[in-house]
Amino acid sequence: MACGVAQLEAGLLNFERFRDSSTPRLVYGYGQRSLHELREHEFSRLAGTVYLDHAGATVFPQSQLTSFTDDLLKNVYGNPHSQNISSKLTLDTVDQVRYRVLAHFHTSPDDYSVIFTSGSTAALKLVAEAFPWEPQSPENTGSRFCYLTDNHTSVVGMREVTRAMKVTSIPVRPEDLQLVETRGAAAHGSDGQALHLFCYPAQSNFSGTRYPLCWIEGIKSGRMCPVDAPGKWFVLLDAASYVSTSPLDLSVHQADFVSVSFYKIFGFPTGLGALLVNNHVAPLLRKSYFGGGTAAGYLAGEDFYVPRQSVAERFEDGTISFLDVIALKHGFDALDRLTGGMENIKQHTFTLAKYTYAALSSLQYPNGAPVVRIYSDSEFCSPDIQGPVINFNVLDEQGDIIGYSQVDKMASLYNIQVRTGCFCNTGACQRHLGISDEMVKKHLQAGHICGDNVDLIDGQPTGSVRISFGYMSTLEDAQAFLRFIITTRLCSSRGQSFPQTLAGEAAAPSAEHSALNVPTVTDVCSLLPQEDTLMESGVWNGFSTTTNVVELCPPVSEVNRRQQTSSEEVLAGGHGAHIVTNLYLYPVKSCAAFEVTRWPVGNQGLLYDRSWMVVNHNGICLSQKQEPRLCLIQPFIDLQQRIMVLKAKGMEPIEVPLEENSEQAQICQSKVCADRVNTYDCGEKISRWLSELFGRECHLIKQSSNFQRNAKKKHGKDQSPGTTATLSLVNEAQYLLLNRSSVLELQQQLNVSDENGKEELFPMSDLISRFRANIVTNGTKAFEEEKWDSISVGSLHFQVLGPCHRCQMICIDQQTGQRNQDVFQKLSESRKRKVNFGVYLMHTSLDLSSPCFLSVGSQVLPVLKEHAECHHLPTSEKQQDVIS
Repeated sequence: MACGVAQLEAGLLNFERFRDSSTPRLVYGYGQRSLHELREHEFSRLAGTVYLDHAGATVFPQSQLTSFTDDLLKNVYGNPHSQNISSKLTLDTVDQVRYRVLAHFHTSPDDYSVIFTSGSTAALKLVAEAFPWEPQSPENTGSRFCYLTDNHTSVVGMREVTRAMKVTSIPVRPEDLQLVETRGAAAHGSDGQALHLFCYPAQSNFSGTRYPLCWIEGIKSGRMCPVDAPGKWFVLLDAASYVSTSPLDLSVHQADFVSVSFYKIFGFPTGLGALLVNNHVAPLLRKSYFGGGTAAGYLAGEDFYVPRQSVAERFEDGTISFLDVIALKHGFDALDRLTGGMENIKQHTFTLAKYTYAALSSLQYPNGAPVVRIYSDSEFCSPDIQGPVINFNVLDEQGDIIGYSQVDKMASLYNIQVRTGCFCNTGACQRHLGISDEMVKKHLQAGHICGDNVDLIDGQPTGSVRISFGYMSTLEDAQAFLRFIITTRLCSSRGQSFPQTLAGEAAAPSAEHSALNVPTVTDVCSLLPQEDTLMESGVWNGFSTTTNVVELCPPVSEVNRRQQTSSEEVLAGGHGAHIVTNLYLYPVKSCAAFEVTRWPVGNQGLLYDRSWMVVNHNGICLSQKQEPRLCLIQPFIDLQQRIMVLKAKGMEPIEVPLEENSEQAQICQSKVCADRVNTYDCGEKISRWLSELFGRECHLIKQSSNFQRNAKKKHGKDQSPGTTATLSLVNEAQYLLLNRSSVLELQQQLNVSDENGKEELFPMSDLISRFRANIVTNGTKAFEEEKWDSISVGSLHFQVLGPCHRCQMICIDQQTGQRNQDVFQKLSESRKRKVNFGVYLMHTSLDLSSPCFLSVGSQVLPVLKEHAECHHLPTSEKQQDVIS
């Protein structure tokens, strides 16, 4: 039963009532200027998108970029190390920005110095390298580097520097530090003893917990002590996450070192951060390297070097990114003008976070089980102890965690952008999710690494989902996210189409699109060349001229009879032989299928399958995730004329040669599934055709014929001795096989919600096209293909590598380019932990001394695994979706 609007709204809290009942009353917005106006004028590019990853990077306003660009167009900024007028302008402007940075943090050059870095990570690394560590020796215990376990990777990584200096690193859990505070601190030693450093985040980038800034003074004064170590303690405050939505007053909380990243605050420029150094500590810092601009004088032939006087000049090696520094001025201007300051941002973002937290916490399944598990150290009662970050995992009705990758993919179908994983904070991830050190090592051995999509191993989560708000976030953003959770977890969405098409989409109606349907059996048969043509074109090398001519196409009536018979067996649940019912290749990656009944096999798979791909102006591969209209481009290969014809509605057909002109081809580097591949551009004519179709610059490129891309061993399968599997522009494997019985089961689940019981909401052909398989077979039962170890089709032998883990592309109707989330959601519900559908195949051996073909109607002989499970392989396998 579909979830109605009233039921959706019932799952949301009344915002006005919620805000008015809170004590103190929550603040939403920025006074007289409406958030609607702010979004419309400054962030119009967010229209239709719910962006909830502001802790990762916030979004810059239009006026900031306009103002900065206008500045650059009106002024000439030279290298600040020169002495000319333009350089002097740069130097003075950069110094002015330094003052502005310090003023933003309520301090002045009298107390702090600003060292510009490439980001917060570089600032932390600078402290690790420059702090006056005293190595451990027989005479003394030396310095200590102590850090909170709830710290960013970049902080924990400092211990590698200290280890090289023979300095002990000590992790401290948040709860242990608080216990030390309550029972009293260990006594500090006198001056002259070892200098120690303690680092903690002002705000956890994992949970949004805001740790007390009073710890700074407590540790520096000796009232608190992270560990019992005589000496003097200094404090490094990682403020990157905190200052993105909250003011930091360094006149009150005088940390010795403060690291920040400016894109967290302004969204632009990226790659620029700073280390704020308390001037009392600056003379202690050591430097083992000097670069351009940092030396007052030095000798090239003698070990003689005198550093510059100021802290910034000593530590800013080389020429700083001065134009980016100048851009900060416009960032501060825009932020103050649009919001009135950081305190307003702090209140506004906390209001949205508290509202969303309260609503999420109240969601329950009919059996009373919670819908989400939130990882937090607070009840969101105050912005002083909680930032605008909510970290959670989604649960099913039995209380089992749904993998974060699956949630991320579902969210993207609703144009909601979240962050998933462990967020470069393994310590907090372990603490909140209950992951032991042994489990982390086990997960790594199973193939899981930071930042991948392996979200569950043996049913246990490896990470979570994080949403975070920025100063331009709105109540509508929060409620859109809540509706997404309610719709996908508490309501049945079957039968409801996604109300909006993808950005930039101009899909043609299916009736009008019928002219672009794949060629029929008779169309394909007439195009297949005889053996001599294949030999001349270089499809196979080393063919004997005495090779018998093979009939390339069975009679059309025979093919149709086989397809009809196999379909009847599937529908009747028959247990006959497995038969190939359909063959598809996808000459252009992410474009429409080219259906054939008999087709040559090459060493990379079906001949010309994913040999081309469309790239943007930067040479980045486009898929249907970014450009769904790619599925409306219909490729048609004529092997006799050695051309590919591309068709699209409203465009004249265009021809592309199957092989490159080696003398004219311009080789370029491209990337597919993290692999570098050699490609060549197919020319300006096809580029203009694609650019006109999509309304932006595009190019068609083809994998170079003399380039070999070897398949990676990702599926725990060894290749046959003496063979190396090679790939075209596919993501993972040479072939993808689909079982009609599996499709039929999914179809029945999707169509069950049809009120009239007559209309077929998802026809079989529609579903098959969404999964973009190469080989489609009939089957005896659903998902039996996941029990196969290998298969034979005629003389061809294939190894089954494992299931294909699906992404959002299966939600795109391949006939119209429109999107409907029901397919992914239903598959997610029925397959549970992983959205697997179809299996990967790879040649085990291939003899190309004679023509090889795959044909519709061929018998498929599977070999079962010895100890196979029915529906699931180990979830630690990292397998990407081959559809593209």
